[in-house]
Amino acid sequence: MEVQEGYMPFHGFKTYYRIVGQGTPGQAPLLLIHGGPGSSHNYFELLDDYAATGRQLIMYDQVGCGKSSLPEDEGVYVKETWAEELVALRRYLHLDQIHMLGQSWGGMLEMLYLTNYSQAGVKSVMIDGSPASIKLWTQEQHRLLTYLSYEDQEAIAVAERTGDFSGPKYQAANARYMERYCWDAPDENSPEPMRRATNGQRASRIAEGPNEFTENGTISDFDVTDQLHQIHVPVLVTSGTDDLCTPLIAKSVYDHIPGAKWHLFANSRHLALLDQHEAFIDVLDHWLTAHD
Repeated sequence: MEVQEGYMPFHGFKTYYRIVGQGTPGQAPLLLIHGGPGSSHNYFELLDDYAATGRQLIMYDQVGCGKSSLPEDEGVYVKETWAEELVALRRYLHLDQIHMLGQSWGGMLEMLYLTNYSQAGVKSVMIDGSPASIKLWTQEQHRLLTYLSYEDQEAIAVAERTGDFSGPKYQAANARYMERYCWDAPDENSPEPMRRATNGQRASRIAEGPNEFTENGTISDFDVTDQLHQIHVPVLVTSGTDDLCTPLIAKSVYDHIPGAKWHLFANSRHLALLDQHEAFIDVLDHWLTAHD
């Protein structure tokens, strides 16, 4: 499979992109938008084989992540930067007609883009494990924490109360929570892309905060729920039953977008692409083919 890599100049920085496959007439390319803020395109490489169907895949590292520039200036790490980068990337790569798939924060970015920037040329959208409201997200994370052991709940409560997230008890508790609802910490058995560094620690700390349930960064006020009715392109919401993005969070997105569909992966955490790889690709393929 042919892979092209390159860099787009953006705001004095560089945005890394990666294009898989040549594409086929009549099949619009799929633009993949990673999560975080502070993750990278890496896990989307698990989709590379899908390009063999003739669908071109385009993935990129948001500025502050992966192989893109990693600015020191904290003022860069706001939602508007990443939305403007998405606008710029579509223009730079001439993505006039596209499908979009955003995972976690990537789906939030899609919702922001579609409600505040443009819907032109977007044939369909997949919003995978994403909240429309950070307030609802943190509320649901605190509910999920109640399923952890008493000791883990206590360690997390102490860390939240003191603002000290460096202690070993907290870190072990948070690791168990992430393993339960997000994905496993990478080891030698993980797919190679999952083992690579994302380089997004600064972006994550500034934009999100110390963890998934203490959202006190620049996106902590994110809420586009009341704007979702403006979206008029076909939307598929996806989530897992054991996902950080709980069914309540997914439903609050699905309920507000006219004509949206929702697929719940019965055995998945926050990345069905990893937990139920074949099922995820099957759902994705049926959705894209139906909206070409």
